[in-house]
Amino acid sequence: MTNAPTPTRLMLVTPLVADAEAMAFRLMQAFAGGDVAAVLLRLSEGDERSKIERVKRLVGPVQSANVALIVEAPALVAARGGADGVHITNGPEAVAEARSSLKNERIIGAGSLRARHDAMDIGEAGVDYVMFGEPRPDGSLPPLAAVIERASWWAEIFETPCVAYAPDAESVAALVETGAEFVALGAWAFDEACDIRALVTQANATIAAYAARKAAR
Repeated sequence: MTNAPTPTRLMLVTPLVADAEAMAFRLMQAFAGGDVAAVLLRLSEGDERSKIERVKRLVGPVQSANVALIVEAPALVAARGGADGVHITNGPEAVAEARSSLKNERIIGAGSLRARHDAMDIGEAGVDYVMFGEPRPDGSLPPLAAVIERASWWAEIFETPCVAYAPDAESVAALVETGAEFVALGAWAFDEACDIRALVTQANATIAAYAARKAAR
């Protein structure tokens, strides 16, 4: 008998955060909706001290919910803020620098991977996860079909976990079916018009339904 694969889990990717207090409130709403594995915190502009203070403000409530806090920021900001990890968007050299700074004490993930060879290069650099499908620097998104193809390819071949970024709630089911270890709900989930608690509940229900169908085969 083989062990059942671990079900996909959720990651939340924040909008650019200037107000840590407001984001803490939104995250608590999200966590009330069910299982969340990690939060990828994106910080708005500011000096190093202000960024570290924002990370520190969010570390407590996030970690107390048994959720990992990963920061898209220099490794120093993540480390001094007490975060669980750092998210890299500028290539293998930056991963090597982060690994040298953080040793093996924190998670190092990577995104902004535009081609298969970029993903393989970053995987060989020793990251703990790769992300596909997140918004480009200009805010545009890759086609969902391309994200599904890339996540399916990676999940089938490589052991390093992958995160598939969902551009909306309707895409979660298709991304879960890729076999990606994580599906990310992005900045759109934090919009004031969205019920983030309900979104998390529904995404977890989608994951559970797929896992049940797979187990029944």
